[in-house]
Amino acid sequence: MTVNQALYLTKHKVSAANIEQPSSEAELLLCYVLGISKAELYSEPERVLSPAEIRKLQHLVQRRLHLEPMAYILECCEFYGIGFYVNQDVLIPRPETELLVEEAIEFAHQDFPLGRQLIVADIGTGSGAIAVSLAVALPQAVIYATDISASALRVARANCRRHKVDERVTLLCGNLLEPLPGPVDMVVANLPYVRSCELKTLSQEIVTFEPMTALAGGEDGLDRIRALLHQLPEKVYAGGCLLLEVGQGQAEAVRSLISSYFPQANMSSIPDLSGIDRAIKVTL
Repeated sequence: MTVNQALYLTKHKVSAANIEQPSSEAELLLCYVLGISKAELYSEPERVLSPAEIRKLQHLVQRRLHLEPMAYILECCEFYGIGFYVNQDVLIPRPETELLVEEAIEFAHQDFPLGRQLIVADIGTGSGAIAVSLAVALPQAVIYATDISASALRVARANCRRHKVDERVTLLCGNLLEPLPGPVDMVVANLPYVRSCELKTLSQEIVTFEPMTALAGGEDGLDRIRALLHQLPEKVYAGGCLLLEVGQGQAEAVRSLISSYFPQANMSSIPDLSGIDRAIKVTL
């Protein structure tokens, strides 16, 4: 089987399963199997695949036909311009979460008082995407990353090593803010916020393969956010910042909840590119 033939057959199978962008997915799978770039893929159309390469491609195609997310198959996902290792122990980083990174960097550059080292906590770090992105962008910052899942922290550790920030990101296993050794200047958190009634409406790709503990936020989607706010007073310095990602339609409820814990706090909602309030910034 040549590259051209493999590309055609893979595209046909993916398309027959009603998976979007079959050409792009076929290219990604074949490039991954052969260990080549897209440009190389089309420059060697008559290259013959070895039997081992054919078997590997067939195996990966079957995984995709069972709707396993491409990020898990390729063990890679891009976030904030950086490639991250992912597996089924962690949620696949979403583009909208990049908004938290952008806002955290802006706070560090504009709002943080000079003369003291910035201390940041990424809560519910999962793959470590936020923590690593901040460590790359803010080389002078001290960064803690917590998660209740030891298996998720193993993925985060691999990503810290991959991007050579493992000496500057301290990974801590435990519930939300509890593992932090002391107060921090900024808390960044993308916590589970999907309402119980909405879990069944998620796509099969998400429900079957992504960890529910990273998605399920309780009846109103705010259980983990409440728990974080309860822990927050002794964990953030005065004048510090909290950045939360929230689900569509949740911003008003989250602002009200924050006000009940911190009536003097300054709050602002931050829309994503679609105009949806996706993050809440709180100055304490």
